[in-house]
Amino acid sequence: MTEIEIGRGKRGRRAYSFDDVAIVPSRRTRDPEEVSISWQLDAYQFDLPFVAAPMDSVMSPETAIAFGRLGGLGVLDLEGVWTRYEDPLPLLAEIATLDPAAVTARMQQIYAEPIKEELITARLRQMRDAGIVVAGSLSPQRTQEYWKRVVDAGVDLFVIRGTTVSAEHVSSHAEPLNLKRFIYELDVPVIVGGAATYTAALHLMRTGAAAVLVGFGGGAAHTTRRTLGIHVPMASAVADVAAARRDYLDESGGRYVHVIADGSIGRSGDIVKAIACGADGVMLGAALARASDAPGRGYHWGSEAHHTQLPRGERVPVGAVASLQEILYGPGKAADGTTNLTGALRRAMATTGYSELKEFQRVEVVVAPTVGD
Repeated sequence: MTEIEIGRGKRGRRAYSFDDVAIVPSRRTRDPEEVSISWQLDAYQFDLPFVAAPMDSVMSPETAIAFGRLGGLGVLDLEGVWTRYEDPLPLLAEIATLDPAAVTARMQQIYAEPIKEELITARLRQMRDAGIVVAGSLSPQRTQEYWKRVVDAGVDLFVIRGTTVSAEHVSSHAEPLNLKRFIYELDVPVIVGGAATYTAALHLMRTGAAAVLVGFGGGAAHTTRRTLGIHVPMASAVADVAAARRDYLDESGGRYVHVIADGSIGRSGDIVKAIACGADGVMLGAALARASDAPGRGYHWGSEAHHTQLPRGERVPVGAVASLQEILYGPGKAADGTTNLTGALRRAMATTGYSELKEFQRVEVVVAPTVGD
């Protein structure tokens, strides 16, 4: 791939965001009603290729249950307020009313409350009793401490999610999580990430993960580029990891690892382009935080926003545009890609002549940067 000279001593390749690309219609079109957007992750079948981000502004046990019943996979943050407080609703209401100048410090105080293992069990069992596929998320740093409690509570899918997760973490202060050994010994499928490069994703696939999250998470709510200078545009990242999936399929003799785009997917067009670039599914944060019944009450934030030493995120206003049902299935109330996400995906696939998600990954894509919309 051609590199661009940044200066005499440094070169870099050009990378593209979802705003930089667009899909191209083909010679064939279809009826949107004949398009299937269902997918299977390990042994679990879902009507929608949507995974709800494990963020307190997006998922509570109740919204995870509602999202599961609507056809998606809801993931609960097992390090969030729902495992720290018996009744976190007053605190969620407070976060939504905080002055912007005080929000980070107050959130650091709220999330300083210790995690209570019995609440991990209670929240996951509440989801299991509702009859949905149960998924919970831990950071790599907390996985060794709480994984047994999570598995014993009956989780179906275990998510290990961080800003950047590698298969080769090095530490001289503590024994790092050995992902390959951990996943091999675990009895449930593991979704792990983020990864944003071909090499990092390939290493994660070799650990035995069922799916790899692409991106840094947080999306609209993180400030990783401003605070750490780290950023990989998502269209290029998804395409690179999809290439790793293809090569690992050959290397492993047929083992397929799902690719889930995680970050910069705020509207329906981003979902379409993520799958066109090679994703099997998408993880939605801000897109679902806009629901009138979301826990964030019109605001969105991730775990980066309350890091005790170096916050790399913020609480951002996203508004409340419609109910969760309407965001997923419509009817749309505005032409801005915030409602009827499934309808938009179906129509994009129908307009380009594709009837299955895996087929749609082969759609033609062009570089066409957004100048204004």
